[in-house]
Amino acid sequence: MRVASDTFSNNLMFQLNVLQDRQNRLQTQAATGQKITLPEDDPAAMREVLDLQTQSHAVTQYQTNITSLQQVATASYNIIDGLKTISDRAGEIATQADGLASPQQLSAYATEVDNLIKQTVQLANTKNNGNYLLGGTRTDAPPFAVTTDSNGNITAVSYQGNTDVASNEIAPNTIVSAQTLGANSTGAGPRGLITDSRSGADFINHLIALRNDLTSGNTAAITATDQKNLAKDEDNILYHVSANGALQSRLETTSSLASQQNLSLNSQISQETGADLAQTLTQLSQAQTAYQAALQSGAKIMGMSLLNFIQ
Repeated sequence: MRVASDTFSNNLMFQLNVLQDRQNRLQTQAATGQKITLPEDDPAAMREVLDLQTQSHAVTQYQTNITSLQQVATASYNIIDGLKTISDRAGEIATQADGLASPQQLSAYATEVDNLIKQTVQLANTKNNGNYLLGGTRTDAPPFAVTTDSNGNITAVSYQGNTDVASNEIAPNTIVSAQTLGANSTGAGPRGLITDSRSGADFINHLIALRNDLTSGNTAAITATDQKNLAKDEDNILYHVSANGALQSRLETTSSLASQQNLSLNSQISQETGADLAQTLTQLSQAQTAYQAALQSGAKIMGMSLLNFIQ
């Protein structure tokens, strides 16, 4: 069988190219610390890395969502806490404004309650990052509109928001909302903070009624009606204190778990892609030695003639 004269040289060049490619790949691994830079380096490992990276990106998005929810929950708690302080003081005034209180005391209480009403409206119309917090998904307008008399006293309020809440996914198939509704009179869905038909809460209007009874000196109505209504508001606010605390605890726990999961995923990705430097340098040295040996052997063989074999 006749062998082409260039067969050996072609095979030699092929083997030299293979060894050169191996050297280049090992040199890149040693320089970057990564054993996988292209899919062809290790297709199976690359597929595993891509799957891990997809999971990591999802967890990172969950962490972003959690952070956003935590900001809303914290801002909402500040409102709730402020309302709790106002509710406590209103309850004290309603208790102290009995039949023994003088007209001057009742008038002073009425003035104080009027200020509490204004503070409550201000809290109820709080913004966070440019969005109103208590208006449901209607975040571009104050949730509570007020009606005032000629003296600038608030005589009534009306809710301008809706009963829908924005939500975010914090884990696979786990959707959470951190929004607190200002009012809900539908009897379903999230409870309203200021007004809620199920709990009988109507905090601002109850404060207005208390102020009016203090102004008129109607201590009987304060005892019979206002105190009971304010107690309902207090219970409703306490409900929101508890709900908000539970939500923040859940978000904190979920955030911690997500952080741990991301660390684990990144560690797995590093294990899949990271090169063992000592092993890589050893393999590079071997590849360089093999390349030099191939060059020397090829040069020696290609320099021999037929006379060398005859001798």
